[in-house]
Amino acid sequence: MENAENAGSLQDEIFTEQSTEQIALRAENLRKTFRLSAKQRKSEKTAAKEKVAVDGLSFTVKKGEIYGLLGPNGAGKTTTLRMLATLIKPDEGDAFLNGHSIVREADKVRNEIGFLTSELKPDDFFTPSYLFDFFSELHGMSEQRKNERKALLFSRFGIDRFSETKISDLSTGMKQKVSIAISLVHDPDFVIFDEPTNGLDVLTAKTVTDFLLELKEQGKTVLLSTHIFSLVEKICDRAGIIVDGKMAKEGYVKELTAEKNLEDVFFDLYAALKGEEK
Repeated sequence: MENAENAGSLQDEIFTEQSTEQIALRAENLRKTFRLSAKQRKSEKTAAKEKVAVDGLSFTVKKGEIYGLLGPNGAGKTTTLRMLATLIKPDEGDAFLNGHSIVREADKVRNEIGFLTSELKPDDFFTPSYLFDFFSELHGMSEQRKNERKALLFSRFGIDRFSETKISDLSTGMKQKVSIAISLVHDPDFVIFDEPTNGLDVLTAKTVTDFLLELKEQGKTVLLSTHIFSLVEKICDRAGIIVDGKMAKEGYVKELTAEKNLEDVFFDLYAALKGEEK
């Protein structure tokens, strides 16, 4: 009997270790509140002086998967990603990326992630080549490694011909490609992309989508936010639907769309939640 109990305990330990190894990111009860200016209160038609952007959000991202945060504008997706990328601190809660706390070990987290957001745009005055070199130095990369990564990424995104062209003279699509290349300069294993295809033409959007799948094939972990249902259905393994800063529904995309498409799932859920508030 004792041997059986010991064997059971050992199996539990092994299972726990395996489960822990599979988790790349664990977000626990993240909360973020912002003060609203008079102009913002007028725009949002509210008398409240504060807005809860993220409200007790918890979820996990498994190693090697593409996880999508899906929700309407203002749902809290971008704020969540900015917290995970250590650009802003949560008011409450924490998240652990490969075991490193975003609150207490921000430097370690930054070294392990690649972060792309439309809120952080490359300076118009500089060239793709200069910016790539600059961020390579920030990450302490050797000259050889920098040149290898630059050749690889510039070739993959067709940046070669524009490497010495000022950012201000590039198309919207090429600017996005440059931003992606810069975010991946240090070859991170965990990539966070905020609305990666937003505002792009069809061809550039497909290039970005294909590249996200390539990252997965390389064993990278991808966390992205989007409001585009088809993108999530096409490339994401799992997805979390955020409404008003809270996780409204989460699961494998195949399971979420077993009976209806993701757009219908979202609007049914949204209508049910908003109906409960009335």
